[in-house]
Amino acid sequence: MAPKSWQSKPGVRRYRDKRPVASRTRFRASAAHALDGPAVLYGWHTVKAALENPARRIRRLLATENAARRLAEDGVPLPVKPELVRPDVIDARLGPDAVHQGLLAEADPLSAPTVTELEPDGIVLVLDQITDPHNVGAILRSAAAFAVGAIVTTARHSPEATGVLAKSASGALELVPMVTVQNLARGLEELRQRDFLLVGLDSGGEADLADVALRAPLALVLGAEGKGLRQLTKATCDRLARIDVPGEIKSLNVSNAAALALYVASRRLRG
Repeated sequence: MAPKSWQSKPGVRRYRDKRPVASRTRFRASAAHALDGPAVLYGWHTVKAALENPARRIRRLLATENAARRLAEDGVPLPVKPELVRPDVIDARLGPDAVHQGLLAEADPLSAPTVTELEPDGIVLVLDQITDPHNVGAILRSAAAFAVGAIVTTARHSPEATGVLAKSASGALELVPMVTVQNLARGLEELRQRDFLLVGLDSGGEADLADVALRAPLALVLGAEGKGLRQLTKATCDRLARIDVPGEIKSLNVSNAAALALYVASRRLRG
């Protein structure tokens, strides 16, 4: 059975002031993921993706000489002039354990759609109080790989879209909109009204996900590790499904369960 536990020196590119407006800017800022200050983004893939995203407003960019040279060699657009610093300056901002690869950016949070603005097509993921930023970042990365339309999460009991989450997502934060709702059950009902099939992943599910009749638009609902889906969330879903695995260990990390569920569901919808 599937478990309940289920991101100006030579060779430095000259900066420019403006970038084209992307389609995502029509959405308003996500209130639940609004930060007291700017979003802190670090690491090569995370910062590079943010710099290449026209919808992301970069406020400040710290870079080591090597990182700045690599940005220039890769032709990455620079909306602000990078501040060339030593690696220990970034270490002091992030802590000794952060793998920043010589890049740190401060940026405005991305704007986001509401549930009612989501296109009723394909797959969306719904996260029921998953609080670990490493897990949510990894889920974002898988969501980008499977062309998920959005990730729906709660205003409370969810990590902010910055720092460790952004690093774990490895650039996917720029690709998959994060939709925040105040009440998950009401958010699920809004998805149902937009014709989404709501399938919750739970160890007590009636059938293996591979055997459940699926259709688009589809919302896959995942619960926090240990607790799983809350009772009201289960009751709101149209179906509960499990993920059967053949090995002795039946418990999957939630980000691994998300990736496996996306693989199964994507193949079923294409078939």
